[in-house]
Amino acid sequence: MRQIISILLENESGALSRVVGLFSQRGYNIEDITAAPTENRSVTRITIITESDKVELEQITKQLHKLVNVIKVASLDDDSDGVVEREILFVKVQAAGHTARAEIKNLCDIFRAEIVDVTPELYILQYVNTSAEIDRFLKAVSEQFEVTETVRSGVCGIFRGEHSLHV
Repeated sequence: MRQIISILLENESGALSRVVGLFSQRGYNIEDITAAPTENRSVTRITIITESDKVELEQITKQLHKLVNVIKVASLDDDSDGVVEREILFVKVQAAGHTARAEIKNLCDIFRAEIVDVTPELYILQYVNTSAEIDRFLKAVSEQFEVTETVRSGVCGIFRGEHSLHV
């Protein structure tokens, strides 16, 4: 089952490496990882996506708590209505000719994506949504246009309402 784990840790040299090393040593695969400072620049928030069952998730969480520099660990339940999750996709597509450009603009309107860069031959599209919706958008783009490059940010997630993960 897909699990989203959010970790607050001290923004120190080697802290991220220890988290990744724990996953590697225990044989847990990291499917997706993002990391950035929080509003407190001395604290980094890491979001990790992994496939595991509830027992493995509990083991991972307990092991993460034991690491030096880890402040807090939380599981953002993917099936819950209590989490907002987003990811950014940039996709570069061939856009030669008036017809192709019009079709790209139409597809962007349907999905509420944006055209963020234009050259005579290429468009760069930006789409912000859940991972599942990004997959749908990328499939639609790939079926209609020649994709030359893609890049995804990785998932960021946050609890809705009063529940929060902070220092």
